[in-house]
Amino acid sequence: MNDRLIFSGHETFPCKGLWLKKGYDFVKREGKFVDEACIDLGVGRNMVSSIRFWLKVFYIIDIENEDATDIANFLFNDENGKDKYLENEVSLWLLHYLLVVNNYSSIYSIIFNQLRKLKPEFNKENFLTYVEGIDSGLNENTLAKDFSVFTRTYYSKNEKNIEDSFSGILSDLELVQEIKKKDSTKYVIQNNKQEDIPIELVLFIILENKDYGKSISFKNLYSDFNSVGNIFAFSKDQLEKKLIGISDKYESIIYSNDSGIKELQFKSKKPNSFDVLSEYYG
Repeated sequence: MNDRLIFSGHETFPCKGLWLKKGYDFVKREGKFVDEACIDLGVGRNMVSSIRFWLKVFYIIDIENEDATDIANFLFNDENGKDKYLENEVSLWLLHYLLVVNNYSSIYSIIFNQLRKLKPEFNKENFLTYVEGIDSGLNENTLAKDFSVFTRTYYSKNEKNIEDSFSGILSDLELVQEIKKKDSTKYVIQNNKQEDIPIELVLFIILENKDYGKSISFKNLYSDFNSVGNIFAFSKDQLEKKLIGISDKYESIIYSNDSGIKELQFKSKKPNSFDVLSEYYG
């Protein structure tokens, strides 16, 4: 996954719902993005550049060689894709996970792993201050535009004037809440749909983390960088429910709480992550 800080590339366009499938199909057909993409995708050059960016952000195509990834084939393949048109909300949770851990667009990892813990209620200025503390050489205008795209990715706004209305690709998750203050607008990360996230997706994410061995502490799962607790903004109680559910379903996985030491343990070989996710989609 990407280690560089990236705050541009979207051309100020948030990702639209059908872009990922259209972009995936184009890559499978043509092999890579070329100038003809404007004609094939029916959009202008700036938007083609944005679609290409979002395909990398959501890890639909590999960052380096731009091949379709395993997770993209899993979702979007015409013959056996599990959710080609993103009709299942769980697929949106999966995309949210990919957005954060892939870190091709840095704002998502920063906000879900770090900023929301320091500033439970945050605004654009808080984000700018935080990022400038990491790298003071970044362009403030670029960061401000990126924050706007972040809010439009997760937030829905319906206005009487259609030009002022928008619905982000991940807005159905209701993860980002807008708080109107007297003198400013703030945002809070609040997961009101924690119970809707299936244990298979939670286990998939745990299995995909290459840093985890056969015993993983609850603390690591709750608060580590790119932990499932951070990605989904789980409460401790809700995360524990998921881990107990995993233990109940899979004989070879145990969630133990001995003398206050909570951990998830794999008794034998870890299951294949995609097999687990396929169980959910059926």
